[in-house]
Amino acid sequence: MGGKRIEQRGLYLDELEVGAVYAHGPGRTVTETDNVLFTTMTMNTQALHLDAAWSATQPFGQRLVNSMFTLATVVGQSVAQLTQGTIVGQLGLTDVRFPHPLFHGDTLYTETEVTDVRHSASRPGQGIATMRHTGRNQDGTVVAEATRTCLMWTADGHAAAAATGHGDPA
Repeated sequence: MGGKRIEQRGLYLDELEVGAVYAHGPGRTVTETDNVLFTTMTMNTQALHLDAAWSATQPFGQRLVNSMFTLATVVGQSVAQLTQGTIVGQLGLTDVRFPHPLFHGDTLYTETEVTDVRHSASRPGQGIATMRHTGRNQDGTVVAEATRTCLMWTADGHAAAAATGHGDPA
């Protein structure tokens, strides 16, 4: 294996474009199993996620996909394209909204707009990126929105840290 090695990674802070919208693929069709496993693994006993008979008597007439699963999937769909191996750490999520439920069998599609990028004054080679994630179902209806702030590497900062053993991209 003497050929050139190319590793999949996200974008460095200095590669992000404020105002750019990144469309993430593929979409993710959410199953009943996804919802029940996530809901029970996180000890969420909400009947809207677990009890089909009771949920049928509620306003949406069926079980809803756990909104925390929806949020995690929306963020997760962005990772390969934006932050895989280039994030130092997630700093926070704000402005989280679920304007329409996601149901079993719906397919979730996510896009991310980079709303701000700034270099850190206290952490050379790193900076803060703010991103607005939007998740839509197969009909284009918005099912989730969240603003995410991440501490990210710059390309030079990551290379320098890797040289000292403190930022190995592998």
